[in-house]
Amino acid sequence: MIFIIKVTTNKEDRALELISDKIHKKELQVYSLARPHGLRGYIFLEAEDRDSAEEAAYNLPYVKGIIGKTVSYDEIKNMLEPVLEEINIEKGDIVEIIGEPFKKEKAKVIRIDKSKGEAVVTLLAAVVPIPVTVKLDNIKVIRREKEETEESDSKPTGEIEEETIPLGTDEPKINNEYQEPTGGLIPDDY
Repeated sequence: MIFIIKVTTNKEDRALELISDKIHKKELQVYSLARPHGLRGYIFLEAEDRDSAEEAAYNLPYVKGIIGKTVSYDEIKNMLEPVLEEINIEKGDIVEIIGEPFKKEKAKVIRIDKSKGEAVVTLLAAVVPIPVTVKLDNIKVIRREKEETEESDSKPTGEIEEETIPLGTDEPKINNEYQEPTGGLIPDDY
């Protein structure tokens, strides 16, 4: 049976340690303790019966009590098992940092370490490019490098398209309309 223990907010880790110590000293029939990430003020305790759970949590600092209702594993499964998200950030992407200390700064991704969940970026506003390591949770993609290249392919850039010469023709085409630019590198009024 899984019991929910109400503890002082932001003291979940310390309460977990105290309960764990008491379980080991008294050799109680408690199978597991869990403090889910993001759930503040509560600890899950799996025990054989209610008496073991109450004895494990009784008269400890930071512990406020046991909630009367027991829960099944299926009800708390999404809090305990981490969900692997598809990392959709690539090298060369332009991202916005959404975490401190560089909040709302734009940066370009240099390298991604998916195993650590980190990305190395350079800030676009910085004069000197300094690599900064940030967690993938703290950045969001603004633009993709691939989208930029696709857009530049579809839009006319004003460049003159080269004429292809079929193979096997002996005479190359000469552009007679070309005019040599006048003047040198230094302007006349210098």
